[in-house]
Amino acid sequence: MAKKPQPAAPEVRHFDIVLAPHITEKSTLLSESNSVVFKVAPRATKPEIKAAVEALFGVSVVSVNTLTSKGKTKKWKGRPYQRSDVKKAIVRLAEGQSIDITEGARS
Repeated sequence: MAKKPQPAAPEVRHFDIVLAPHITEKSTLLSESNSVVFKVAPRATKPEIKAAVEALFGVSVVSVNTLTSKGKTKKWKGRPYQRSDVKKAIVRLAEGQSIDITEGARS
């Protein structure tokens, strides 16, 4: 008996890859060179990040650089604990394109 073809797997959930914009003084300075910084999923790859940003914001991405900041050891009530690691992606956009990361923010 022949199996029915299964429907294609649903598209990757882009919101599971790009978690949030990373807004700091340094990332604001990077916006002058047409770059945006995002917090991304720890296991996300550069091609996945590129596809997610292009799909979510409708821009073309030139390059993606990633870095992982290791969590610091801190103390709370005298007991040490470890902060979570954070993966960030620096996404460089094509010339003349931009992303307004504050457009969905409420005041």
